[in-house]
Amino acid sequence: MVARRGARHGRRHARAQRARHGALGNALQGRPCRVFSSDLKIFIAETQLATYPDLSVVCGKLETTPEDANSVTNPTLIVEVLSDSTEAYDRGAKFAHYRRLPSLREYVLVSQTDRRIEVFRRTEDGRRWELEEAGPSQSITLSSVGCALSVDAVYFDPLAPTL
Repeated sequence: MVARRGARHGRRHARAQRARHGALGNALQGRPCRVFSSDLKIFIAETQLATYPDLSVVCGKLETTPEDANSVTNPTLIVEVLSDSTEAYDRGAKFAHYRRLPSLREYVLVSQTDRRIEVFRRTEDGRRWELEEAGPSQSITLSSVGCALSVDAVYFDPLAPTL
């Protein structure tokens, strides 16, 4: 089963995704991790889902499936930009698939409408997920990749009108 990207994404979503990619890429400089765009396919072997998250981070060596060298199986962190049409799926069924990835440490949801970032973090024992949220003027720690993101930096728009 392949979950595909499609017409669900508009200009607003694309701009939001690009801004998050830049902020995360800057925060990871000097670390042994790489940020990938929505063009990288993630494969969840246990559920047979292949999907394209908005952003993913892989730390260390990329692991792929024997059948498809373009399907990565070991993301450390996954980011989804929420939209009206995808929010329920991203929070529900898609996250249920992602939780089956042994390598996944954090799942990040970025609001498209509010300045809010939610991080679901796997607990040390690997059996539960805890939520941390951050809003305007706050930062949020991404412990899986050893960095913090400023919410304001993630939402910064250089072309936005100033007061």
